[in-house]
Amino acid sequence: MTDTIPGQDWFEGKIGRTGAESEPFFRPAAHPGETAPNVLVILYDDLGFSHFNCFGSTLHTPNADRLAAGGVRFTNFHVTPLCSPTRAALLTGRNHHTVGVRTVANFRTGFPSGTGAISPNAATMAEVLGASGYGTWAVGKWHLLDMEEASAVGPFDNWPTQRGFDRFYGFLDGETDQFHPELTYDQHHIDPPATAAESYHLTEDLVDHAIEFMHDSKSIRPDRPFFGYVAMGAMHAPHHAPQEYLDKYRGAFDEGWDVFRQRWYEQQIEMGIIPEGTQLAPRNPGVKAWDELSDNERTLFARFQEAFAAFLDHTDAQIGRLLDTLEQLGELDNTLVILTSDNGASQEGGPNGQLHEMLFFNRRFDAADDMMHGLDDIGGPNSHTNYPWGWAQTGCCPNKWYKQNTHAGGVRSPLIMHWPDRITDTGGLRHQFHHVIDIAPTVYEAAGVTVPSSYKGHDQIPIAGTPIMYAVDDPDAATTRTVQYFEMNGHRGIVEDGWKAVTRRNPLARDAEDVWELYYLPDDFSECNDLAETETEKLSHLQELWWQEMELNGGLPFDLGIVGPGASRRPHTPHQSRRYRYVPPVSHIPAGAGPRVAARSFTITATVTRAQGEDGVLLSNGGQNSGYAFFVQDDKLCFDYNAFGDHTLVISDVPIPADASTLSARFERVGNAGSIEVRIDGDPCGSAEVPWAMGVISLLGTDVGRGTHSPVSTAYDGPFPFSGALHELVTEVDPSPSEQADREEAQARHDAEMKRQ
Repeated sequence: MTDTIPGQDWFEGKIGRTGAESEPFFRPAAHPGETAPNVLVILYDDLGFSHFNCFGSTLHTPNADRLAAGGVRFTNFHVTPLCSPTRAALLTGRNHHTVGVRTVANFRTGFPSGTGAISPNAATMAEVLGASGYGTWAVGKWHLLDMEEASAVGPFDNWPTQRGFDRFYGFLDGETDQFHPELTYDQHHIDPPATAAESYHLTEDLVDHAIEFMHDSKSIRPDRPFFGYVAMGAMHAPHHAPQEYLDKYRGAFDEGWDVFRQRWYEQQIEMGIIPEGTQLAPRNPGVKAWDELSDNERTLFARFQEAFAAFLDHTDAQIGRLLDTLEQLGELDNTLVILTSDNGASQEGGPNGQLHEMLFFNRRFDAADDMMHGLDDIGGPNSHTNYPWGWAQTGCCPNKWYKQNTHAGGVRSPLIMHWPDRITDTGGLRHQFHHVIDIAPTVYEAAGVTVPSSYKGHDQIPIAGTPIMYAVDDPDAATTRTVQYFEMNGHRGIVEDGWKAVTRRNPLARDAEDVWELYYLPDDFSECNDLAETETEKLSHLQELWWQEMELNGGLPFDLGIVGPGASRRPHTPHQSRRYRYVPPVSHIPAGAGPRVAARSFTITATVTRAQGEDGVLLSNGGQNSGYAFFVQDDKLCFDYNAFGDHTLVISDVPIPADASTLSARFERVGNAGSIEVRIDGDPCGSAEVPWAMGVISLLGTDVGRGTHSPVSTAYDGPFPFSGALHELVTEVDPSPSEQADREEAQARHDAEMKRQ
């Protein structure tokens, strides 16, 4: 036998000159063992601690309750206060700063703690389980990559299919429209398979694909367990539900948030979810007593909650379809199902709720009287709503504050574990303190899988979490997690042996001094009795421990200025110049990879060849709730600037000549307002003033040569593709005033240096 060919050292047989002189050997496939369970992680978005019926609410969640009745509930489980960081921690078992996701993935900081994606030195559960012989798939929200890399050309290093998942069906950004979503299938973007008019809803579509993936797995490779990750878009805004679910809740919340929060609090005590003696936290600042509201406020605010409840009810029904499928396949008993949420209930509806959820990020909060015109659209395909603070705090009952905050309202989430082959204390409660970094090591322990020290050439960061199956087996066991730090966009917290020090930072007052609060959680579950003034030594110790944990977990530097829109564009990319040139046909361009024109002046120029009557969309950004569209209709050049339903439509005052070759539009930002001018072959032919310019437009992206089934403009229906020849489209975005000042300063330094030479 000759020496082994390089790369064939795995072969343990014998190779002779003939088959008779040789012995075959088949490389064994990785397999975790015949008793290894399937694993199904179901992650809700923006679902509060009390929203499930089995955690105290009066909402209809029979399938979450079904899991709780057959499994155990953890009442002292914690996450980070935002979606991307929790997802990174859940999938890796390390803290979010350690793996590079200090905040939402849309922002990068230039430091290892904020890269916008999970470090390759922290393999995901999908990567570890896949290498151990599991089949892996994911549906739903990803939100763990640099959004400039979310386009059809990648790079794809941080897409789900490159981070361990064999299959993926869902959306890549932080939210999407449930009736008109941006969809990615494996590694390419697709249009939704149906429209809202055809009864399409994203949650049903996601679960359809999850069921397909489960059937494929167990039909074709029944010997192999699967790891499924179902990351719902629910309950993130916009709150969307089919009409029959909306109808079910008409009038259900007219008693108001004070009544429901008290009712849920009492049920939590009765059920044992919270300890006897727990205080119901007072209403958060900005939340009025329900009885003090006007008639219009009560009507509108109740309708917002109806949409949320309908959305939750509909989502729970889809969870039921997943469980029914597992049962039909004979796999439910040997499947570890983990159900939780990524953070507390959303505060992004503001004090009055929002008809257009993105208004929160524009710091615009409309009065109820100004929103009543949209009352009957709430929850349906023509809405984009989020509910007000009063309902969000109800969802975090009995706690204070919300998503984004490091108080309990932001970081305490429901956790249900269901595994009939292992769990015997069905319906049981567990009160040990734990954190989302404990999920991955729990799964590895259950699967009998060892985490590698190196993965694909990358040395692996040690797992920070600890398995929690010990608590499943023994409700009275002492917690194995005694220290956990928290940090999110300036909000801070640290827990040690039941003591918690915490701050809440005003995001508009970055230079303000933090005010630390101190609570002893075993006696104060809802963080109501601040001991900071009496336990000064304990507080000082925890403050110093927070800094130590931040350093240990790679969270430094701690500086609010490194997180924000200014950190959102990566240097050394073609778009750094803010010039975007498209030569159709071009795939859909996600928001993070397309022109970022919000708060900027910009020019769009299309080079065309067209005959009379050849109309259609040249460029569309956003959807029917907000965005802008540049299009030709009835031989006129048009631009529609849709500021959350307030349309500024410019139509050229002359028809487009048959020999015209360039069509352009200029948006000029002036303070918080602006103007639009359309031009044919460089000649102005129509203009209008824009009363209010959006600072944040939409998380829906850009389409060239067509629109979408959620049209930006009411002047046309559907995608309205351009029927002429669109040769090229260029968007050029002006620098912001600060960027222009930086350029001028750099030029001045350059000129001065040249003079010295």
